[in-house]
Amino acid sequence: CKTSERKSRGGKAETRSRGAAKEKTLECGQIVWGLAFSAWPAAEDGDMDPACAVGLPCLVLATGLNDGQIKVWEVQTGHLLFSLLGHQDVVRDLSFAPNGSPILVSASRDKTLRVWDLSRDVLLPSGDTFLLSPGRQVQVLSGHVQWVYCCSISPDCSMLCSAAGEKSALLWSMRSYTLIRRLEGHQSSVVSCDFSPDSALLVTASYDACVIMWDPYTGEQLRTLRHVPLHSMLDSSSEIHTSSLRSVCFSPEGLYLATVADDRLLRIWALELRSPVAFAPMTNGLCCMYFPHGGFIATGTRDGHVQFWTAPRVLSSLKHLCRKALRTFLTTYQVLALPIPRKLKEFLTYRTF
Repeated sequence: CKTSERKSRGGKAETRSRGAAKEKTLECGQIVWGLAFSAWPAAEDGDMDPACAVGLPCLVLATGLNDGQIKVWEVQTGHLLFSLLGHQDVVRDLSFAPNGSPILVSASRDKTLRVWDLSRDVLLPSGDTFLLSPGRQVQVLSGHVQWVYCCSISPDCSMLCSAAGEKSALLWSMRSYTLIRRLEGHQSSVVSCDFSPDSALLVTASYDACVIMWDPYTGEQLRTLRHVPLHSMLDSSSEIHTSSLRSVCFSPEGLYLATVADDRLLRIWALELRSPVAFAPMTNGLCCMYFPHGGFIATGTRDGHVQFWTAPRVLSSLKHLCRKALRTFLTTYQVLALPIPRKLKEFLTYRTF
């Protein structure tokens, strides 16, 4: 595997004027099925051949490949940090721990999830050099009977949700790496999942054309969002499952959801409403993701395009900001145990829809 670079097409003069901008290609040698970015801890004095400058964090990209390998790259230099071996089939999805710890979870068609520790521990010295840790497999999570399509780690890093070609999603503990519960309620395969920014909510999307919003701590279904086709935008030859969902994601402030379905629509939902607040026509949609700071949504398609869409911007109310702050460190059970009015408990646990 190597990194190839090309100067921008405008020539040397234009390249110099733009600060020597270059296109960069990471040659993975296999079809790339899954991607995940993460900030990488700063290198320390004594590291040999550090991927980042000493004292400065950098950006890494994990790639899930067709042959079951996972390759982790330092984005700026194209340096290959790790080749992780263990999966026996396509690595379909990847998720880094959101708290910045070097924990990576991979989901594969071999029906397992694997947890990797990518700590760059300095091992015992060999001569005048120090060896870097090659990446350790911490745990193999088995429980699915179909290909695993999606995995998502909660922002507080306490839980992991995984979705496969099954009618239930699995919720795992990231502390003990054990199964917490099965989330059962969909009528067809669950294909996508995402946690709210405060970890208090979990959404799952299914081929049954529904998004279910869950309380991950209790397993309770809080509400269901049904994707009703807009017949004027569909061909007369459309099949019965035209609204099959492909992807769902939360907005960064936690007040909106975005969904992509086979009825050629990107939908944006307000958290407290049961119908979409915005639509955008798109074809061959497969996945969606909010820009980390809000305002934009990126969608990926089967024909090889990534499209960007403007999304509603909202100034969060003081009530929501307080709820979000509290729920980042209080579970549902802890909220219910507080000596506060019942209505306030219902608001803090998202039961006032």
